[in-house]
Amino acid sequence: MSVIDVGGKVREGEELDIRAVGNWLIENGSEIIEPVEVTQYSGGASNWTYRLKYANADLILRRPPKGTKAKSAHDMAREYQVQKWLAPYYPVLPEMVALCQDESVIGCDFYVMKHIEGIIPRAKLPPELNFNEQQVQQLCVNVLDKLIELHQVPYKGTELEKLGKGDGYCRRQVEG
Repeated sequence: MSVIDVGGKVREGEELDIRAVGNWLIENGSEIIEPVEVTQYSGGASNWTYRLKYANADLILRRPPKGTKAKSAHDMAREYQVQKWLAPYYPVLPEMVALCQDESVIGCDFYVMKHIEGIIPRAKLPPELNFNEQQVQQLCVNVLDKLIELHQVPYKGTELEKLGKGDGYCRRQVEG
């Protein structure tokens, strides 16, 4: 059994119009070759995440869940831009492919990025890893090292500086 996260069956009510997504990808410069295998990652409490495995491309699509959302929640454009702007300084991020803000495609904004094989961090590690205490400690140190790297990214004078919304963070959180 593999411990790599591969996704599973798409949950009922969360299906994608994969033909519309494929057409949109082609219109936006992707040279995808069908057939495509669509799976969905489980867990998480936020955006829906799908794997689109084409004959020649392995992609991830992220979209907000259906239903009522807070004004600033599930901002696909912001999530996409943050990763795109961080990439030159923090190369462990997946490559962003494209952002769609045309709701006529699948009913909401979404973005597509290249798939990176690995394990999605969760509260419990897959038991198949069978890590001893020293390995778990090293994993935690590695995560901290990556967070330190991320927080050392120079943002002043780069596109990242555009992300700040100025003072008033607490007020914005309370007011929604």
